[in-house]
Amino acid sequence: MSKDDTHMKPSPKNGKVAYILVGVVAGMLGLAYASVPLYEIFCQITGYGGTPKQIEFAGNKVIERNVTVQFSANLNKDMPWDFAPKQREQKMKIGEQRIAYYEAYNPTDKPITGLAVFNVTPHKAGSYFNKIDCFCFVEQTLQPGERVDMPVLYTIDPEIDKDRNLDEVKEITLSYTFFVSEDEESSTSTGR
Repeated sequence: MSKDDTHMKPSPKNGKVAYILVGVVAGMLGLAYASVPLYEIFCQITGYGGTPKQIEFAGNKVIERNVTVQFSANLNKDMPWDFAPKQREQKMKIGEQRIAYYEAYNPTDKPITGLAVFNVTPHKAGSYFNKIDCFCFVEQTLQPGERVDMPVLYTIDPEIDKDRNLDEVKEITLSYTFFVSEDEESSTSTGR
């Protein structure tokens, strides 16, 4: 055997390094895959980035401060549904429990499953906007030609009144965007 042949054989150290690198890559892929659900949970718990907290309604006290909640609906470019709020806005007292409706319609000839994400603006009010019941973060399947009303039950925490940074807030916008479920993205990317 020549000297060059001995340099061509893999050493045990190279095998260990390869296993470590494969493990690191697999770990990074796992974290990348889990990052979206983990971020959504973090935002729901903390109200970070204007994300409303999801709570069980415990009968908050109502205070005399008024606010107008506006509703917005959007669709991802690949989502072929029609989606809109059924009311443009609701005027309410802080602490009142309200229900608003969005309407979704599937104009295609095949069932489509979608998923809604939400946001609240101004972002600093997001941690006080509490959803009691919502269609968001639960996959919704609409059959061809099906039209449904999707309710959201919400309240605004009276603690907002103690936050001097929010004294000027008179309007809050609740916005939803529907996306095609990841399982169906490839079949609906051709549009309507």
